[in-house]
Amino acid sequence: MVEVQKIDSANSVIKAKIDNETLEKKKEKIAKEIAKKAKIQGFRPGKVPVKVVKKMYADEIERDAVSEAVREILDEGIKQLGAVDVIGEPQVTKFDKKEDGIDVEINVYTKPEINIDDSYKECVPDVELPEVSEEEIQKELENIAKAESTTKISNKETLEKGDIAVIDFKGYINGKPMENGSAESYPLEIGSGSFIPGFEEQLESMKVGETRKIKVMFPENYGAKELAGKEAEFEVTLQEIQEKVPAEINDDLAKKYLNNENATVEDLKEYVKNSILQKKKAETYAPLKEKILECLVEKYDIDLPENIVEQEIEVIVGNEAAKLTPAELKELQTNPEKLEEFRNKFKDEAKERVKLTFIIDAIAKKEGVEVSDEELSQIIFYEALMQGQNPQDMIKYYQENGLIPVLKMNLVEEKLLNKLLDEKVKS
Repeated sequence: MVEVQKIDSANSVIKAKIDNETLEKKKEKIAKEIAKKAKIQGFRPGKVPVKVVKKMYADEIERDAVSEAVREILDEGIKQLGAVDVIGEPQVTKFDKKEDGIDVEINVYTKPEINIDDSYKECVPDVELPEVSEEEIQKELENIAKAESTTKISNKETLEKGDIAVIDFKGYINGKPMENGSAESYPLEIGSGSFIPGFEEQLESMKVGETRKIKVMFPENYGAKELAGKEAEFEVTLQEIQEKVPAEINDDLAKKYLNNENATVEDLKEYVKNSILQKKKAETYAPLKEKILECLVEKYDIDLPENIVEQEIEVIVGNEAAKLTPAELKELQTNPEKLEEFRNKFKDEAKERVKLTFIIDAIAKKEGVEVSDEELSQIIFYEALMQGQNPQDMIKYYQENGLIPVLKMNLVEEKLLNKLLDEKVKS
């Protein structure tokens, strides 16, 4: 007989006894199935006596019979629990062999019952977004114009920071020419920091046609190990001075920057205004989101699946352990009491995280907020591009490490909080 003890809406214990008669019947059935397929020397296929199979495969038959019995207990227990969503793997917490059978207890974890009314909206404050000034728009337009600038030969007599120096150079270490250490007509923006520290600064005030010898020290962490930490001398000739000419802020710039043949400078201004507004909005929303989450955790009291809390503790412990010194880490690994003390420090934090996950999920469903697979793929694709990685490799990484649900939940949370705050923006 299977008995279900419901501890709360998220945790239950299924109790049952596997009696010897039930176990023997299962062993008999499994042995007969093996006998039909077993190939044992001295017997024709399918004609192996069951008692021979029982003797030869005793451990395997015992294991399979018990496993089948436990599965049946679990299935019956979940059936008795009714319409529940089982979360994670059930855990056999008691397996006590006795003369009359085996006492079994299985912990089952389910999605908790959570009743969300409209009171969550009390956690969302009124929002007043900063204005976008004409000066801010003009400044950003000038930045775009600089980014789209062209170069022209300058009439300047001497090289200054911000100019583009067209140079020939040869590099030497200990008087010997450096491998791949020379170039001709190389355009270098002075002040860009694209060359070895000290190189560009020593070219300032040079005149066209002038040749100058400069000394620099390659950084200790320089990519080419044979050059790291070594002093080098460069012979540099300034062939030409060029200067950047910002693009004109007009319809042509709008067409190019917005990649739209019909775009006008007014469209570009509107685009810039919206971009600045979105940035200000994100800055305004960020601290408010933290307060909303704190409020939601305090407002709702829900049951938490113990296995999910334990998993979250492990995640936090893993992250925190990575910050420890080797000595501290070794002490945790060799001292069970210290490890338990370390884990307990993060129990409350883990509970809050898990609690918040269920609350956000419930509110998102109420608000109709969801993240499609297409949106998820776009986010991963964009992240991969920003990190210079192959999008398919990143998707595979997320899948293999079980991170897709975590990412999806984070996106749902972000989308939900934005929606709630958008609704409270003062017009």
